[in-house]
Amino acid sequence: MPADETDRRPILISEARHGLPFSKGLMAQSFMATGMVPSRAYAVAAEIEKEIRASGKDRISTEALHAMAIATLRATAGDGYADRYVRITEVAGSDTPLVVLIGGTTGVGKSTIATEVAHRLGLTRIISTDSIREVMRGIFSKELMPAIYESSFNAWRSLRVPVPSGADPVIVGFREQTAVVTTGIKSLIKRAVLEGVSMVIEGIHLVPGYIDAAEFTGASVVQLIVAVDDEDAHRSHFYIREVQTDGSRPLEKYRANFDNIRLLGLYIEDLAREHGTPIVHSNQLDTSVAETLELIVTKATQTEGAIET
Repeated sequence: MPADETDRRPILISEARHGLPFSKGLMAQSFMATGMVPSRAYAVAAEIEKEIRASGKDRISTEALHAMAIATLRATAGDGYADRYVRITEVAGSDTPLVVLIGGTTGVGKSTIATEVAHRLGLTRIISTDSIREVMRGIFSKELMPAIYESSFNAWRSLRVPVPSGADPVIVGFREQTAVVTTGIKSLIKRAVLEGVSMVIEGIHLVPGYIDAAEFTGASVVQLIVAVDDEDAHRSHFYIREVQTDGSRPLEKYRANFDNIRLLGLYIEDLAREHGTPIVHSNQLDTSVAETLELIVTKATQTEGAIET
């Protein structure tokens, strides 16, 4: 058989009864979860494919491929990437469902980070707390539950009781809305645990202290907060969002409420420090995603060890 035809023959990842085609893209994706840049991840995956073909085989077991990936990572990228790959594949291949909760105020990059994290961990379910709030609107009327009919930074407008002396109405309104939406979030997590489904939930309503991870036995529930320290950098995120969404998330709405948005961010971050919830500072996307993945894998590994014991 000519060399070029040999290079095009499919490689099967084989088990006792079935086989799936080897994919450089999927392997590169798993390497990207270690924090490796896409171009380098694909180059390492290509090196693995080359090594398999050089052996003259067109089948490789899952275990052998995993061992080859680790060895190749150690040789080409170093022990740090290889060790992270081992931990990430352990979490991804676990029977224990993983539920990642990414909170933070409006416009800090939660949804972008959530999408990247889900992609690199191979998770197909990403849900926003605003979606949960929207579902609850279809169930409860505005008269019955007015708190869910306002934006988080304007929830104070729906308050039906006097604000305590010295309290900030923006915080009080947000707390009331968060308490309502948290009920839906908990139900969603319980369902995920029951079905053994892993997912990422992101949104401003994932406030430290409102959800106790220990409540959901049989799952690894990892919570973290995303923050932007610099006000100008935070404000610029809204310009980008308006462009990316073709104006469906208009800049003016957020600019007019920017002070309230920042206030809620500081409140959420204070609660994160109080409850020991990690804070990821959203400055550069690749760095933020790598830090988030490291936090998730570390916490999930610890949680799974506790579940097994």
